Amino acid sequence: MDRAKKNVGILALCQALLLTNNVTLIAVNALIGHALAPNKALATLPITTYVIGAALTTMPASLLMRRIGRRGGFMGGSLLGLLGASLCTWGLGIASFWLICFGTLVMGMYNAFGQYYRFAAADVASSKFKSKAISLVLAGGIVGGIIGPELTKWSKDWVETPFMGSYLLLMGLSVAATVLVSRVDIPPSAEARQPGSGRPLSRIVMQPVFAVAALGAMIGYGAMNLLMSVTPLAMQHHGHHFNDAAVVLEWHVIGMYGPAFFTGSLINRFGVLKVMLWGAVLMLASVFIALAGVGFIHFLAALFLLGVGWSFLYVGGTTLLTESYRPEEKAKAQGANDFLVFATMAVSSLSSGALLTRGGWETVNVWALPFLVVAGAATAWLAMLRRMQKTASRG
Repeated sequence: MDRAKKNVGILALCQALLLTNNVTLIAVNALIGHALAPNKALATLPITTYVIGAALTTMPASLLMRRIGRRGGFMGGSLLGLLGASLCTWGLGIASFWLICFGTLVMGMYNAFGQYYRFAAADVASSKFKSKAISLVLAGGIVGGIIGPELTKWSKDWVETPFMGSYLLLMGLSVAATVLVSRVDIPPSAEARQPGSGRPLSRIVMQPVFAVAALGAMIGYGAMNLLMSVTPLAMQHHGHHFNDAAVVLEWHVIGMYGPAFFTGSLINRFGVLKVMLWGAVLMLASVFIALAGVGFIHFLAALFLLGVGWSFLYVGGTTLLTESYRPEEKAKAQGANDFLVFATMAVSSLSSGALLTRGGWETVNVWALPFLVVAGAATAWLAMLRRMQKTASRG
């Protein structure tokens, strides 16, 4: 097995553990927050602090890995996951809402490092294998989508305090991730280690290709997070059992990462912009299904389609982003992109709890609509711009 395929396999397994962590937190944090928060509108704050931790860390994580390499950075990130899960366990044990929020903030730092698994795969892949390498690593998340909700149902009553077992489980998963990622073998490139080299970040982000790639990822992740983060709470409000919500989240994450097995091939065949545009369309369709009713099947279908749309938009956006920077610029370009993504997610996750409390599930979905339209319009604009440039070059 060559180095690229070996690394993609290891990174896919790391992605599986990361998504198991993410799905477990989504499944339990809003419910724990609703039980412990001094104000019920703050129910999703433990999810928001998770995203804020990632937003604050994404640029430092990228710059750190430029200095010490991917493996050292990834190992440090998974150890932060262990620390954060330990703090959450302690916070739940003493019923401290704010300590849980701090613990999820630290766990968000682990998530920030983990978001670079897909870029690490691109680092070692050939140009033809790059989109497939990115999508295959993200496809590892389907394991988290399947086992995460099941492990949550199994672990939530391990100990007397509800859901404490879930945090204990996350501690073990972080240890496993540390051991696994120690096997990654990605030497840093000479160009990437040159400090201060390449174009200024302002010039990189002003490129249309960077703007559309980042906007697609921002809106795709932001809209998905807006809806996903309150799904367990919304289903509880409409009389659905926790196990039903776990099943919905399971199929949502399958929708997110299942298509990644073939998204790279679709990008190679039809082009990245067409795949991103279909992603925006599918996410819009999911919102309309959610607005049609609050039965179990409505939640299931809407969240599944939301996941598939996100997969097309996010994998496409990540692939498109690699066209916007040179090797020596990747740390700052990738860091800037992920900072924008997590900043958007922080706003959406904090807003979702307030929107659900004040207006209900329908209001949360209505707020997602205009942003998804913008993502689709921006993608269509870049496709048209490239078509015009191609026509002009021929003439």
